[in-house]
Amino acid sequence: MSATSTPQPRIAIIGGGPGGLVVLLTLTKRGIPATLYERELDSESRAHLGGMLDLEWDSGQRAFRENGMEDAFRKYSRRDAEETRICGKDGVPLFHNEGKVVDPLDSDLRHARPEIDRRVLREVLLDAVPKDAVKWSHVLASIRPLEGGQHELSFANGVTTIADIVVGADGAHSRVRPLVSPAVPIYHGVTGAELSLPPAAASLPENHGIREGVGKGSCYVAQSEKMMGFQLNGDGRIRAYAWHRNTLDWTLPRDPKEAKKVLLDIYSDWAPWIRKFIKEANEDAIYPRPLFHLPVGHRWEHKPGVTVIGDAAHLMSPFAGAGANLAMRDAVELGLVLADTVSKRVGQEKREAAVAAFEEEMFARGERFAALTLANLETILGPDAPQSVVRAFQHAIAQT
Repeated sequence: MSATSTPQPRIAIIGGGPGGLVVLLTLTKRGIPATLYERELDSESRAHLGGMLDLEWDSGQRAFRENGMEDAFRKYSRRDAEETRICGKDGVPLFHNEGKVVDPLDSDLRHARPEIDRRVLREVLLDAVPKDAVKWSHVLASIRPLEGGQHELSFANGVTTIADIVVGADGAHSRVRPLVSPAVPIYHGVTGAELSLPPAAASLPENHGIREGVGKGSCYVAQSEKMMGFQLNGDGRIRAYAWHRNTLDWTLPRDPKEAKKVLLDIYSDWAPWIRKFIKEANEDAIYPRPLFHLPVGHRWEHKPGVTVIGDAAHLMSPFAGAGANLAMRDAVELGLVLADTVSKRVGQEKREAAVAAFEEEMFARGERFAALTLANLETILGPDAPQSVVRAFQHAIAQT
């Protein structure tokens, strides 16, 4: 078939997180139709989950720039939330890097990592893509390879469709990944919980000590192979992730009061403001958070008609702030490759070669950050914390 008669490929994106939405955004901004299938019921589902994301110039921010949305990122991101504190279990800062209070329309973001709430990021991206291109309440039940690189996708709601290109942006437990790789997530040996203090509670005078301890951005408290990472979200919510080393069979009680008792026992000798945060945390929003990762250097031989990006391709711990950044960089680069090959109506063989080349670059990038996050996990949950964490942050700042 000649290049001029190559039909428009049907593109299906599985997963409506930052990665999937950026693929859709990058394609539709260039006139390439695609359909995103998301398992959640609607855009409000799980909107209360997920903390802040610090987006880098070459990755998360690039996804906005490439799609003409840099001003939107500047509008909704927070430079003051770049503030970082590192403490021991006494809750007293050993390291304090002030966030920058600058004019968001004039500042140079090349060496900055402005924070944006995950909820806000999702809203901004959803507002920028065609409403009818996102199909909610579509849980992928199965995916079956057909001839010529096509795939049949069947969803739990009874919908079945055929796609020429499938992009799996469906996270840690991807249903698409088995088509390209047998790899499964590996338990880090670290588990814990996500907790939060709603804005109304966080602003109470009696919780002033918690607000002072956390600051305007992020506060990392680490010692004795335990840690708590706090964030002040844009809406005033204070969110925390409490992690410690334990076996995979460790469970957090479903009863919130019992869950708090377990966490208070784990952090029994930690600072009063930290323990008060646990006591006052929203009992309707306590979630178990075991940590998993894919093997460092995870890769596969390219398979026609399908690829995976983000956590589906290179799941790693959050200890380098790389997850969302990598997902968005994967997404914008893949979107640009697909938009270019589809708009030029090149044949399938050339398109697949271009996607395979993209994958090789993604593999190398993912391997570097996977190794870094693994090392950082050992630093923050190692016997030398918090001093080792301070040294790591100072070294990272010196490299910028």
